Amino acid sequence: MISERKIFANVIDPEETRVAVVEGGRLNEIFVERMWDRQRSGDIFKARVDSVLPEMNAAFLNLGEGRNAFLYLEDARGSVVKQNTDLLVQVTKTARKGKGARVTTRLSLPGRFLVLVPGGGETGVSRRIPEERREPLRSLAREIRPDGFGVIIRTAAEGVDREALETDLENLVQQWKGIVSTAREQDAPCLIYQDFGLVGRILRDEPFGAVDEIIVDSEEDYNHILSFLERFPPSWAPPEVSLHRGNIPLFEFWGIEKDLESALDRKVWLESGAYLVIDQTEALTVIDVNTGKYTGGGDPRSTILRTNLESAREIARQLRLRALGGIVVIDFIDMEDEEDQGELLGTLRDLFRNDRARARVFGVTGLGLVELTRKRARTDIRSSFTRGCPFCGGTGVVTREESVALSVKRFIRKVILSGRPEALLLELHPAVASFVAQNFLHSWEEEFRARLFLRAIHDSPWDKYRLEAQGTLEQVEHRISLLENRMEGGIVHRTDPS
Repeated sequence: MISERKIFANVIDPEETRVAVVEGGRLNEIFVERMWDRQRSGDIFKARVDSVLPEMNAAFLNLGEGRNAFLYLEDARGSVVKQNTDLLVQVTKTARKGKGARVTTRLSLPGRFLVLVPGGGETGVSRRIPEERREPLRSLAREIRPDGFGVIIRTAAEGVDREALETDLENLVQQWKGIVSTAREQDAPCLIYQDFGLVGRILRDEPFGAVDEIIVDSEEDYNHILSFLERFPPSWAPPEVSLHRGNIPLFEFWGIEKDLESALDRKVWLESGAYLVIDQTEALTVIDVNTGKYTGGGDPRSTILRTNLESAREIARQLRLRALGGIVVIDFIDMEDEEDQGELLGTLRDLFRNDRARARVFGVTGLGLVELTRKRARTDIRSSFTRGCPFCGGTGVVTREESVALSVKRFIRKVILSGRPEALLLELHPAVASFVAQNFLHSWEEEFRARLFLRAIHDSPWDKYRLEAQGTLEQVEHRISLLENRMEGGIVHRTDPS
C-alpha cells in the first residue's frame, strides 16, 4: 500500500520559510530557509577574485555578501583565476559552521526533468533510472541538446514524453540567456541568479507524481504554486493544493510543531518499546539500538531481528528528518547469524534507495557495527534550530533566538486573530526580548496593527514566554504601570509611538 504524501508550506512569515514532507501521517523531512541565509546552493554570482593560494590550489572569492567563498582551481574549468579578476561562479556547498561557501565555474541550471550545463558537451542520465531505460533517454537527450550546452536527464524524466523534455530545455536556455545578459550589465561582486524559492525547489525535485496534496498558509504563495504546477505536462495528475486559513498556525494545527520538537531529542522511542540513542558529533553520527521495554514473544533470535529491522526503518527516517550526513555508525543489537545480518543490510539498502541524499551501506564491521555514509546535502536541523548553550559553557544546546522569536510571532498572530486586541504585553527571557525588540518589534506592530510590549523576566526559561496582558492600549499600559509600581522587576521593551 502506497502511503499518502503531503507537503506543508509554512511561508506566511517573510523571516522564515518552513516546508514539511509528511508521509503516511509521519513527518519525514523538514526544510528551513531564513531571510538572512545567504549564498544558497545553486545561486550564481559574479564574483571578484580576492586572493589566489597556489600552495592550496585554491582561491578565495568575494561574492559581495557573507564570508568569502572557496574555489578549488580544478573547479575553474577554462577560467583564468587571477587576483582582482571577475568570475561567474555557482555555489555548490552553502556556508556552514564558520566556513564560507564552496563555488565552481562549472555552472548548471536544474529544471523539472533535466539539467542544462552551459559550455558543456556531455549527455548524461540519472543513475537512479533503471539501466535498461537509460539508453533511450540518452539518445533522446543527444537529439534535443543544443550546441554549446550539456544536458543531464533527471530521475523525474522517467516516463515523460519528448515534448515535455523540449519544453523544459527551452525554458532553461532562455533562463541562461537572461543570466548572461544580467552578468554583462552588473559589476562584481553581486548576485546574478537565485534558484527557485524553497517550496518551488522541493516540488521540482519530488519524484514524478509523488505528492498527493500541498497545504500552504499564504494566499500569494498558493497562487504561485498553482502557476508553478501548470508548467508540468497534462499527463501528470497534479497534487491537490489547499490554502490553510484560521487562527491556529499551520504547523501547530497539523501537529508538525510537536514532531519537530521531537526531532531534536537524543532518544527516539519505537512502537515496540525499543529505542534509539542518536549522538551527533562534528565528524560522525553514532546511533545505538536498545531493546528497552520490548521483550518479544518468540525466541531471542527472532526478537533481536525484529527489533533491528524496526530500528533500521526508523534510522532511515531519522537521518532524512534530521538531515544528517557524513559517516554514520550504528550499533545494532548483536546478531550471530549471517543470514539475519544479510537481511538487515538488505533492508537498509532498500530504505536508502530513494533517498534525496545519496547513501551507501558498507556492511558489518569486526566489532559488529554497521557503517554507512550519506551525502551532506544541507544543514542538519540541530544546527538550523539550535546553537551552543550560553548557560552551560557550550556543552549543550538551546533553541536559537531566531526560532524562539518566530515562535513568539506565531503566538502573537493567534492571539490577534482570536480577539483583535489593541495591545499585548508578553514576558520573555531578557536576551530573547532584546533580540525581538531590536530586530522585529517595529515591523510586527505594523503587520499586526497592534502595540506590542515585551517584558524581560530574568528567571524566565530561555525558550518560554507568556501573555501577561491584552486589551486596549490604555488597559495594557495601566497593567505595565502596576507592575513597575510593585517593583516586580523586568525591563519593558516598547517602540516609539510616533
